[in-house]
Amino acid sequence: MAEDFHFRSYYNEGRSKFQAIQNKVFWQEVLNHLTGRHSELLNFEEVRSRLHLHEEHYEGVHDVPLDNIAGSVGRYKDFTSAFLPKNSKLRERWSRVYALANSLEGPPPIELYKVGAVYFVRDGNHRVSVARELGAKTIQAHVIELPTTVPLRPKMSQQEMAAAEAYANFLDETGLSRAVTDHESIELTEPTRYHELMAYIFMHQRVMEKLAGQPLTTEAVTADWYHTVYQPAIALIRKHGIMQLAKGHKNARTEGDLYLWLMNNLLDLRHQYGDDAPVKSFSGALTAYLEGERVQVPEGLRSEAGDSVILTQTQAMKLLRRARQREQEAEDQSEADALIS
Repeated sequence: MAEDFHFRSYYNEGRSKFQAIQNKVFWQEVLNHLTGRHSELLNFEEVRSRLHLHEEHYEGVHDVPLDNIAGSVGRYKDFTSAFLPKNSKLRERWSRVYALANSLEGPPPIELYKVGAVYFVRDGNHRVSVARELGAKTIQAHVIELPTTVPLRPKMSQQEMAAAEAYANFLDETGLSRAVTDHESIELTEPTRYHELMAYIFMHQRVMEKLAGQPLTTEAVTADWYHTVYQPAIALIRKHGIMQLAKGHKNARTEGDLYLWLMNNLLDLRHQYGDDAPVKSFSGALTAYLEGERVQVPEGLRSEAGDSVILTQTQAMKLLRRARQREQEAEDQSEADALIS
C-alpha cells in the first residue's frame, strides 16, 4: 500500500512537472520561430542513410552521457533537442516513467545506437527525458554501435552535417575506408571541398598510371595518395604546430582545409611558372602561408627537406623519362664492363 502511495505521489508530481515543461517548450518554440533556430532531435534513419552506415555490433551495457544523446529512431519529432516532450499526449507515459524513476526499483536500461560520438534512442525516449529533468548526467543503456570514420558530434550545425555527408560520399567514391582501414578522418569545413580533394586523388591516379604503364584500382591509388602525399603533409603541419600558429586565420580551420590550401597554391604556382615555380614543396608552401598571414615561421621549417610535390602529368612523364634514362645508362655501363672484362 505504501508503495502504491509512493508511486501515485510521484506520478502526480510528474504530471505537474510535465505541464511546466509544456509551457517552457511553447515559449522556446515561439523564440525559435522568431530567430530561425532549430531545436529538433536528429533522425537516425536519415543519418544512417546520409552517412552510408551498414554494419552494426552490440557493445554491451554502458553508462552513457545524456548530453551525447542527440537523436532518436522514431520519436525525433516528439521531443526537443534537449529531450523536452513537445506533445501533450505524452503526459501519461512521461508521468509514469517519472514515478518509476523515483522508485526503489528504477527504470530498466534504455537501448541506443552509437554513431561516432552521438547516440540515438532506439527504445527509452521518455526515460531519457525524465533523467534529464531529474538532473542526471548519465544513463544506463544497451549500446549498438554503427562503425564509421565520419566525424559526428552532438549539436552539429546543418553545415557540419552536410560536410559529414559529403565526407561519407568521399569515402565511398575513393574507397579510403576499405583501402586504409586505420585512416584518420579528413575534416573539411566546406562540404563542396571534398570534390577538390577527390580531384587531387584522381590526378594522383593519372600520375601513378603513367609511371606504372598500366591501369590501377582507385583503392590502390587512394591508399598510395594517403600514405605518400596526405599523411606526410599532415605530419609536417603537426611537427611545426602550424594549426596553433595559424589559429584564428581564415585559411586554417582544419588540417584538411590547410592541406587543400597548400595543394591549390602549389598547383597555381606550377601552372604559372612551370618548372621554375618559386615554391615546390610542402615545407615551402607552409613557410609562404605563414609569411602571408604574418605569423613567425618556426625555426627548422625553412630547412625541411620535403620533396617536391608531383602535381601534373608533365612532371610525371619527366620523372618516367629520367628513370628510363637511368635504366638505359645502367644497361650501357653493364655492357661496357662486360666488353672490358
